[in-house]
Amino acid sequence: KTYTQRCRLFVGNLPADITEADFKRLFEKYGDPGEVFINKGKGFGFIRLESRTLAEIAKAELDDTLMRGRPLRIRFATHSAALTVRNLSPYVSNELLEEAFCQFGQVERTIVIVDDRGRSTGKGIVEFATKPAARKALERCNEGVFLLTASPRPVIVEPMEQYDDEDGLPEKLAQRNPMYQKEREHPPRFAQHGSFEFEYSQRWKSLDEMEKQQRDQVEKNMREARDKLENEMEDAYHEHQAMLLRQDLMRRQEELRRMEELHNQEVQKRKQLELRQEEERRRREEEMLMRQREKEEMMRRQREENFRMGYMDPREREMRMGGGIADQFPPGNQSFPPMGGMGYEGHNAMNSPGGPSAMSGQMMGAGGASNDMAGVKRTMIRN
Repeated sequence: KTYTQRCRLFVGNLPADITEADFKRLFEKYGDPGEVFINKGKGFGFIRLESRTLAEIAKAELDDTLMRGRPLRIRFATHSAALTVRNLSPYVSNELLEEAFCQFGQVERTIVIVDDRGRSTGKGIVEFATKPAARKALERCNEGVFLLTASPRPVIVEPMEQYDDEDGLPEKLAQRNPMYQKEREHPPRFAQHGSFEFEYSQRWKSLDEMEKQQRDQVEKNMREARDKLENEMEDAYHEHQAMLLRQDLMRRQEELRRMEELHNQEVQKRKQLELRQEEERRRREEEMLMRQREKEEMMRRQREENFRMGYMDPREREMRMGGGIADQFPPGNQSFPPMGGMGYEGHNAMNSPGGPSAMSGQMMGAGGASNDMAGVKRTMIRN
């Protein structure tokens, strides 16, 4: 993996008339530079090489070399896109730290600092590829609350303090001012007991011891405060979980009540529908029964009518079917046909010997036959 910010070199004590081409030519055998910056007024510049290894080789070979009579001062540039993070959970790893901060931009390196036993110290380093990404992460984390794990423990993000722990301060770079000469008058030594140096050295040591004790006390107070906060957080977390369970239970009960109401409404609607369907079925059955009865009654009447027509006197049947004698002969016609049963023979009987007496006998015989027919008809109807 390429670390662009870790292969940048600071070049100091540059000649005032140096050009960018001269600056690149100085590093041309170490690969193509990715970034070149020169401040001619102050005599320094920055250059970024392809890898950390090439940067280390260039620093070792070019440091303190002369360029137009001036010795060059080359060291690794401070990481301008690095952040320090604190208050990390013991369960945060390098990979999780990178996964968390990659949302702000390209991350080159993430380190969780551990002690000599490999346990997390709660501190880490995040190195971005560009300054805007580091600035965005710093602003977002300071404005909001950025959590890395399930625990509500926000990370504290700060700009990384840059230290040169590789080259340090060589003697050739020490400031040669009057104070330098005064401080270097005496060589390193142990102060003599009872001397002025010893007395004030003891006071310096006492001040440092007091600072250490106060620092230890502050650290102890902070540790106790952290433990108290973690306990309160644990209790509050359990209470919060219990509240969520109660709310979930209430929500489920409310849903169950609504479902029961909907079920009851559905059952009620189904019952009403069944009642309407039953009423409609009964109504249709009654209508069908009434139509069946009417049809049977009409058929019965038709059979009776047909039966009566079958055993009816021909002249009566003719009268029923023909509408009666009055319909056949209008009132203006004064001629009447022979009376029923009286054809030509009846007319002759009137004129025959015996006259009306014979005709009366004939009519009585006809009447007797009619009575016998009516009796038979009544007997069949009763049967």
